[in-house]
Amino acid sequence: MDILRKLEHFREEENKLKWEGTFAEYLNILQERKEVAQTAHSRVYEMIKSHGQTKEHGYTKFRFFENEIFGLEDTVERLVNEYFHPAAKRLDVRKRILLLMGPVSGGKSTLVTLLKRGLEQYSRTDDGAVYAIKGCPMHEDPLHLIPEYLRDDFYAEFGIRIEGSLSPLNTMRLETEYGGRIEDVLVERIFFSEDKRVGIGTFTPSDPKSQDIADLTGSIDFSTIAQYGSESDPRAYRFDGELNKANRGMMEFQEMLKLDEKFLWHLLSLTQEGNFKAGRFALISADELIVAHTNETEYRAFISNKKNEALHSRIIVMPIPYNLKVSQEEKIYEKMIRESDMAHVHIAPHALRVAAIFSVLTRLKISKKQGIDIVKKMRLYDGENVEGFNSVDLEELKKEFPNEGMDGIDPRYVINRISSAIIRKEVDAINALDVLRSLKEGLDQHASISKDDKEEYLNYISIARKEFDEIAKKEVQKAFVYSYEESARTLMDNYLDNVEAFCNKHKMKDPLTGEEMNPDEKLMRSIEEQIGISENAKRAFREEILIRISAYARKGKRFDYKSHERLREAIQKKLFADLKDVVKITTSSATPDENHLKKINEVVARLIDEYGYNSISANELLRYVGSLLNR
Repeated sequence: MDILRKLEHFREEENKLKWEGTFAEYLNILQERKEVAQTAHSRVYEMIKSHGQTKEHGYTKFRFFENEIFGLEDTVERLVNEYFHPAAKRLDVRKRILLLMGPVSGGKSTLVTLLKRGLEQYSRTDDGAVYAIKGCPMHEDPLHLIPEYLRDDFYAEFGIRIEGSLSPLNTMRLETEYGGRIEDVLVERIFFSEDKRVGIGTFTPSDPKSQDIADLTGSIDFSTIAQYGSESDPRAYRFDGELNKANRGMMEFQEMLKLDEKFLWHLLSLTQEGNFKAGRFALISADELIVAHTNETEYRAFISNKKNEALHSRIIVMPIPYNLKVSQEEKIYEKMIRESDMAHVHIAPHALRVAAIFSVLTRLKISKKQGIDIVKKMRLYDGENVEGFNSVDLEELKKEFPNEGMDGIDPRYVINRISSAIIRKEVDAINALDVLRSLKEGLDQHASISKDDKEEYLNYISIARKEFDEIAKKEVQKAFVYSYEESARTLMDNYLDNVEAFCNKHKMKDPLTGEEMNPDEKLMRSIEEQIGISENAKRAFREEILIRISAYARKGKRFDYKSHERLREAIQKKLFADLKDVVKITTSSATPDENHLKKINEVVARLIDEYGYNSISANELLRYVGSLLNR
């Protein structure tokens, strides 16, 4: 079996990565690659950087987060550049807890999980290799073996700063197992793993009355006290708390602000001084990125309590709002469906888009800026061109409501309603109307939606329906017009001949009689009006077309009706307007004649082959558009 061969290959690769040697041999590795001794924060930053980055629309886009985090480019950029980067450079930011604060299902947990999985993979690369004292339950940094009085000399020789003290257990082992010979201490390469509790820890709050601080800092092993004679003997202590196991890597606190105070106080010295108290020992050094997440309500309650001021000053809050871009919201749903058992279901094109439109509308704040309604705002946020507005307007809109995106409908609700639509429909195919219907019906079952919110959300469903109506008509229009491709070319050639004569102030010749005549203004306007070209703007538009034709000619390219996006749209709309009666008859006739039936089959085939429909959703779309045109 192929899977068994792959398992064997995986074991072989894992064994190749393993390394064990003395501290003296480890120093040889450091001489060649001093990045091996980087801090936990630096390791996370370098891991993110290793995947590469690009500049898009003014944002630095980090590829590490691609295909997992959608629509939060500015948030991610701020997270990397304002926290991870300065923390990697040992600036004071690294002495702060990173608190991700945002609404439910906004991507906080996904972001943390992504960092954890990334660290696991990075520790298996040469650049991300991590080494620890062999046999240490805390995977301690071997450089802690260097005595304090030699650390300046070590920095002068290796260029590496050493922070932290040798743990009580390894202090004892150095004497008892190695006779004080630091150079003989065994060092091994370790690989981060949340499952094996190596370098990655996770702490979840539970009942404050029953949860023990030992879950964080470890505990005394009472079965060994008789053997070792004292509770203060490090060999009688289990260094198995989450803070112990997360050393060298990352510690996640889920819903941190719900924790009892006694757990939070341990974080004060850990963040500021890089150590924490455990058992009857001196402070134990730990190097770990502490990341927590919570919702806005919990955070507001936390900062309003004066007793939390000390911890609050050691927290950097990173708001993680909902995504506000329709196209990115669509990708979130696609990802959630891919990862579910619904992947086999045919979801018609635009079904997820209308759900995304509804979701984003619920999250947007209505602007006070003149001339901008919520739909125009939605389009601007999604990178669409909106006449009369530019990038400066977009930036002003974003600054108008700093907390925008912190409430509204969450992606899980949408996926739940899509699931409901699939289960209720007898065939394994759903369309945009099925989704909108399910979203509407689910509002009554959503516990946190008030009566006022419900009325507002119903309005947003209506807007999403109108958006779909336009999309549906345009989709069918394209499919029909494609069957009239030759007509489109002929219409465009006729239009261009007239435009050229108009701009050059020439007469045209009738192809049959040879008689001179003026350019056909009625024809040109009938096409230009399809895309809103006003009487005053017609000359500029026509001259722009001629300039584009000249540019194509200089490059040796042929100009056709697809060479100019707005002209193509105008030609398609004009043809579709002329064909509207044909479409009405073809899509709404209960007993279409042979010619109409052939046309239906051509359009259905086009929708299936080129637009992503199946036979069920294509026929549903045609019937729906037919009903729209007949209203």
